Amino acid sequence: MKIVLDENRCEANGVCVRAAPEAFFLDAQDSLHLRSEQVTPRQRVRVERAVRECPRQALSLVEAANVI
Repeated sequence: MKIVLDENRCEANGVCVRAAPEAFFLDAQDSLHLRSEQVTPRQRVRVERAVRECPRQALSLVEAANVI
């Protein structure tokens, strides 16, 4: 499973960082970054929550060729 970030939609408001700090972080300029595109089984539940809670729907998860 892989995280996809749409930088054009992202407002860097930090909802995802609070939901899954092991997967996302904000830099000093308040730009959102992925710690890794790959989601580990241990991170999955929290990353899925971050994707659902993103107010701009800037995050998605891709597994194989299917978007979730």
